Amino acid sequence: MKALHINGSNLTLEDVRAVAEIHARQPVLLDPDAREAVDRSRAVVDRLVANNLLSYAITTGVGKLSDVRIAGEQIRELQVNLVRSHAVGVGEPLAVSEIRAMMLLRANSLSKGHSGVRAATIDTICEMLNRGVTPFVPSQGSVGASGDLAPLAHLALALIGEGECFDERGARISTAEALQRAQITPLTLEAKEAVSLINGTQAMLAVGTLSLLAAEILVDTADVIGAMSCDALKGTDVAYDERIHKARPHAGQSTTAANLRRLLEGSAIRESHRDCGRVQDAYSLRCIPQVHGAVRDALAYCRQVFETEANSAVDNPLVFVEDTKPKNGAGDVISGGNFHGEPLAFALDFMAIVLSALAGISERRLERLVNPALSEGLPPFLAPGAGLNSGFMMPQVTAAALVSENKVLAHPASVDSITTSGNKEDYVSMGMTAAIKLKKVVENTRNVLAIEAMAAAQAIDFLAPLKTSKRLHRAHAALRSVCATMDKDRAMYQDFARISDTIAAGKVAEALR
Repeated sequence: MKALHINGSNLTLEDVRAVAEIHARQPVLLDPDAREAVDRSRAVVDRLVANNLLSYAITTGVGKLSDVRIAGEQIRELQVNLVRSHAVGVGEPLAVSEIRAMMLLRANSLSKGHSGVRAATIDTICEMLNRGVTPFVPSQGSVGASGDLAPLAHLALALIGEGECFDERGARISTAEALQRAQITPLTLEAKEAVSLINGTQAMLAVGTLSLLAAEILVDTADVIGAMSCDALKGTDVAYDERIHKARPHAGQSTTAANLRRLLEGSAIRESHRDCGRVQDAYSLRCIPQVHGAVRDALAYCRQVFETEANSAVDNPLVFVEDTKPKNGAGDVISGGNFHGEPLAFALDFMAIVLSALAGISERRLERLVNPALSEGLPPFLAPGAGLNSGFMMPQVTAAALVSENKVLAHPASVDSITTSGNKEDYVSMGMTAAIKLKKVVENTRNVLAIEAMAAAQAIDFLAPLKTSKRLHRAHAALRSVCATMDKDRAMYQDFARISDTIAAGKVAEALR
């Protein structure tokens, strides 16, 4: 497999996904030109240490203790102490894919050449990725201020041979054993390297990136399932007319409207009621472009934020080399606040809000499919032999529960702050909290769509011998490959799980391709 060469400037979110999947084992290497930039940046740090010059986090303590001078052999001791003292995470661990994404993102940021670490430090992170060594990283403990200090400290702990890692079976083993198996030598951290490793936004960015990639599949899937429901409910495609959407040219709205037109094209079900007396449909059908489209535009904004962050220097202080040619150590070390997670926190909260809307309109379409007062002649609750069978009565309740849970989870974490570090860190982003709850919103939304998908497929079956469009037939076939038609009541929870997995794999969204 061709290696991914990181340089701090052109990492894509798709690169992150490829490396996050441990079974794919996409190799990662430091780009040669980036190595030169890293070496020049390191020379600035080495000069400061050699001359015992005052510089934050290099020859001083950190945070509230920045007025404490550190010199000589204490500098190495400071690195170990910083890593150990900050590895204070609690709660459930992040998933292996999220940790691997975090490792790649941290290595890429360091490779930008503004962090002052040695190339060997970046190489070691890359080797851990390449050889499947995944640190144990608890999910709780970050307020998203000086970055994700606790989660990143657990990564740094593994780099120095301490803490725990996951083995290939997902069991927790000592880092010493994991590194020995992989034939990786633990690092001895030098000046500034500890603070460069633990200051950053890569934990919230890793979780957010994988959530965003999943959400992009969900919004495509929602267009497909929404079209299925529209067809099954004998809705009209008039509201998707291109002229309407050119008159309000939001990019996402136009994309979804075009998707719906293509998805419904050639449907015999649509032709069967073209001359009916209904003038327009309910909002959950008529306004799919406006709602799904707004979700698309929000996700596009979040992608832009995440792509920028993935290729940014976000630790503190940052090193700026004066001359890019010689490695004479000339340059400045400047303290700032690039580690602050606010840009990500806002985007993460925004994603939770818009996915809650995506699930909400899906549940409203589901209600129309199952409610005999709204379902345009479909059997009550899509049940064959309604009364003896309850059909989809309770799945709508489950969807309603998930939608309401999303409303709670969509409350923004980023409006909160809490003072830490002796009032030195007095306004924080809570970005990691936003990222963690977003994961649940993504899962809930996928399950709501899975329930609507199963109901829409059932409804289309009831309309036989009339057939839906070729594209929607492909989507229907993808669903039927994992979920049979309901000819009588059965426990449906396994159906929902299989459909959810099918959605996550992008197989329903393939109807758009």
